[in-house]
Amino acid sequence: MEIKANVNYQKELDKIILSNTQNNFIPKLLLHSCCAPCSSYVLEYLSKYFYITVLYFNPNIYPENEYYKRVEEQERFINSLNTIYPISLVKGNYNPKLFYDVCKGLEKEKEGGKRCEQCFKLRLNEAAIYAIRLGCDYFTTTLTISPMKNAKLINGIGNEISQKYGINYLPSDFKKKNGYKRSIELSKEYNLYRQNYCGCVFSLNNSTEV
Repeated sequence: MEIKANVNYQKELDKIILSNTQNNFIPKLLLHSCCAPCSSYVLEYLSKYFYITVLYFNPNIYPENEYYKRVEEQERFINSLNTIYPISLVKGNYNPKLFYDVCKGLEKEKEGGKRCEQCFKLRLNEAAIYAIRLGCDYFTTTLTISPMKNAKLINGIGNEISQKYGINYLPSDFKKKNGYKRSIELSKEYNLYRQNYCGCVFSLNNSTEV
């Protein structure tokens, strides 16, 4: 997969928002969310410019009770925002086999490596499918807000899937403009559950290593 070098994805997003605003166009956006805390700043930021449907599709989450804890927290947060912004939530199916299938043979990879790349592809591919199904103009993900995630890689995957399905991918690097810092502030403000590992069993094991 080709990853473009020296692309400022925040500036690319700014250009799209400016163009749509100048044309009095409010697009429909399918936003894949990895968790409520990461979605907090992204929803605060983008809800001014898009009609947003959040997709919670994360078959990588382990164990099962952790998955449902996170999806319930996502729903609670969206409900608290609905007095300000009309945000919809779609809950994808929880099928961990999908994650283990795409990561087969990559179990010993380091965090941020090829295993994570396959996980990103799995979730962004599903986001694109939902975006088409719901008649959205764009799809994107909250994943780029994390300082631990490679924004170039994620955007490269998004663009690749965009070409595959013929739907616009919204570029992002949500950690810019103090996005990650703001997500921490909003998490405290809304008393959001913040997990101490990314989500999969491999990241959980890494988080507990001494």
